[in-house]
Amino acid sequence: MATKIRQKTSNKQVVRFKRKLRIRSRVEGNSERPRLSVFRSNQNIYVQLVDDAKGHTLVAASTLEEELKGKVASSIAGAKQLGNLIAKRALAKNISQIVFDRSGYLYHGRIKALADAAREGGLKF
Repeated sequence: MATKIRQKTSNKQVVRFKRKLRIRSRVEGNSERPRLSVFRSNQNIYVQLVDDAKGHTLVAASTLEEELKGKVASSIAGAKQLGNLIAKRALAKNISQIVFDRSGYLYHGRIKALADAAREGGLKF
């Protein structure tokens, strides 16, 4: 019984990584349009704007930061606040156009809330 559960979990990860590779083959960030990369764990969400041409992270934010740490969890409300925060930081560095990389996660729930909040904050993608 336990092996079936482990096997099912690893299959989910394999499917996500395959989806991630398909997305990354089409999505690439540069200095004019950096890639907004998302990582979602059970407890937190991490986002960063990456210039793939240079291999540099331009802006980063997560729900672990002091501004958000005690107030939000890894929920839809937390994703909305994180989307607003990353949009403010990007606009402060004169970045308004981005490419969204959902990292193989389905565009639903926390990922969709983060993207919508980033759009409302002023980012175009």
